[in-house]
Amino acid sequence: MDNRRAIDPMNPKNSRRTQPEERSEGSDHFAAPLGSSASGRLRFTNGVHRSVIRADLHLPGLYHAHFGDQMPMVGVQGGVVTIRYPRILSCDWLSYRSERPGEVALNAHIPWDIEVRDGASRLVADLRELRLGSFNLDGGASRVEVVLPAPSGTVAVAILGGASNVAIRRPEGIAAQLRVSGGVTNLKFDDRHIGAAGGELDLRAKGYDGATDRYGVIITGGANNVRIDKQRAARGRGSGASA
Repeated sequence: MDNRRAIDPMNPKNSRRTQPEERSEGSDHFAAPLGSSASGRLRFTNGVHRSVIRADLHLPGLYHAHFGDQMPMVGVQGGVVTIRYPRILSCDWLSYRSERPGEVALNAHIPWDIEVRDGASRLVADLRELRLGSFNLDGGASRVEVVLPAPSGTVAVAILGGASNVAIRRPEGIAAQLRVSGGVTNLKFDDRHIGAAGGELDLRAKGYDGATDRYGVIITGGANNVRIDKQRAARGRGSGASA
């Protein structure tokens, strides 16, 4: 018998908080059944700070999440998980100290699109086991690490509104294109390093044009201290940009 009760005002039939016998700590754990969903979409509609997104091959449901001191509203409908944090000024995000980061685990057996609106800071997205359709971060990114899985087809990764202290890593042997507008300082793309450049850049890894499975990375609004490279062997989760 399932004793979980619906709590989310955005979609009370689908978003549920685990009861005490189902959670290991705190009262901020959320989950939803996989049901008939053949794909998923994770949406942060009001920014995200100090959080981890990861894929879970052993997760039976659609997703499982827990959060730090800032409790968001969570809604689920038709495979779309929507997370909305309360409105906090960007300067308050920088000074805010949470005891632990929030974490969202996604069912790795279905494909996912990930979308963040209104910016991200101190975000780690360990997507190595995920079937990723797209990754879109709008509103700027600061101290963000994205570890990508093997792609199927051309997969778009977009950071709109500027990127600072960002690392994007892809599997060895996977080609990528990087397009940047707004100028760059201290940009590393595989073996190429650019100290400073204005205007627009279009960089392509060897073999990109002939590759079937590849990444297209777009950054608008400028890039500062950004690395686009290949995953190193024996990496631990979230070893680059700390959440």
